[in-house]
Amino acid sequence: MANTPINKEIVEQNVQALDVPDLGKASIREIVQLVSNIEAKTGDRYVRMEMGIPGLPPARIGVEAEIEALKNNVASIYPRIDGIQPLKDEVSRFVKLFMNIDVDPLGCIPTVGSMQGGYAAFLVAGSCRKERDTMLFIDPGFPVQKQQMLVMGQKYESFDVYDYRGEKLREKLESFLSKGHIHSIIYSNPNNPTWICLTETELQIIGELANKYDITVMEDLAYFAMDFRTDLSKPGVPPYQPTVARYTDNYVLLISSSKVFSYAGQRIGMMVISDALYHRKYPNLPARLNVQTFGGAIVHRALYSLSSGTSHSAQYALAAMLKAANDGKFDFVKDVKEYGERAHIMKEMFLKNGFRIVYDKDMDEEIGDGFYFTIDYPGMTGGELLHNLLFYGVSAITLGNTGSTKEGLRACVSHVGRNQFADLEKRLEQFHHDFPIGEKREKSREMI
Repeated sequence: MANTPINKEIVEQNVQALDVPDLGKASIREIVQLVSNIEAKTGDRYVRMEMGIPGLPPARIGVEAEIEALKNNVASIYPRIDGIQPLKDEVSRFVKLFMNIDVDPLGCIPTVGSMQGGYAAFLVAGSCRKERDTMLFIDPGFPVQKQQMLVMGQKYESFDVYDYRGEKLREKLESFLSKGHIHSIIYSNPNNPTWICLTETELQIIGELANKYDITVMEDLAYFAMDFRTDLSKPGVPPYQPTVARYTDNYVLLISSSKVFSYAGQRIGMMVISDALYHRKYPNLPARLNVQTFGGAIVHRALYSLSSGTSHSAQYALAAMLKAANDGKFDFVKDVKEYGERAHIMKEMFLKNGFRIVYDKDMDEEIGDGFYFTIDYPGMTGGELLHNLLFYGVSAITLGNTGSTKEGLRACVSHVGRNQFADLEKRLEQFHHDFPIGEKREKSREMI
């Protein structure tokens, strides 16, 4: 490790300046700051896999519709808190055509990204019943959602789903739900960070238990239709995006425009609340939020207080993109398949150089190629691997930050351009040479 691609002293100086005792526990934004500082001081470009942000141009349909809306002076007008009617109608059509579920436009609500939708849903779900004070995370998951719980002062519990796939999931969930303190379950599908996808059997189990124990299921669909193993791009034609909504009426769907439409910068997402849940009255809501129904609490208490609505012009952009997709004029999955192609190439590079895929299966099926994949390296913890890769100009985040019980890293492909593939391969080859696996490993440790 005498001559690494990135200056060792500068890397170490910046790691120390970050003032995080365990680099493996650093947040995504802290890793982003660290790598940006190293790049600025060395002039060297990293293969950056730490942050899950889009790496493709935004859908032109949305851009043009937003420009037109701004020309029509919508920027001077407050939008409705629950969204403009054309957007609500198109969201309702979208979930019918691409998920095969029926939801009244009333419960289709634009939010400032699905992160705000999640925050509002967490807040209200935790206020419905005094005895239900805890959220259950099916991990691994998006770290910032736990941060939101921390900010609100709400309780949560979690478990790593790795060893509880299929029918094993039922018993594991019941071990939490039978205690009577869980108000909601949340998971992402496809999953951030592992890219595992829950099967129809598993979604049915979650739905059946939601009915049995009267809990709300929050399904984070940030990567809608991006399980590229199945073509989910045709409106009104099966197969449809898998969802728990086929098995329970106790659901909130969080659908992002950031990845599938590459519209992250305008911060607009969709919250879809089932008709039954939207109108449901809860005993603690009048005392806690001075409103009776779940939907009323979401719109007139949570979202009103958080932002008083969502960007007016961005709503027109999203409405236009959804309408084009619903009408079969815009194949929104076609462009984002690039992420899957990048992942396939990058995983091969890592595997060839001694790395392993941590979450490698969906039951008996090989995991798909998509926005993320997970890696480890024999003999290293996630924190050690992250630290060592920094000397080779490669960055990621540790799985420990996501609720995983496994050692390793989450790699995001979105900002790794194909023009960086040669650099990545060369750096991984040197890493593998400097950290040989097996009996030569101890000698390599002495080189550090």
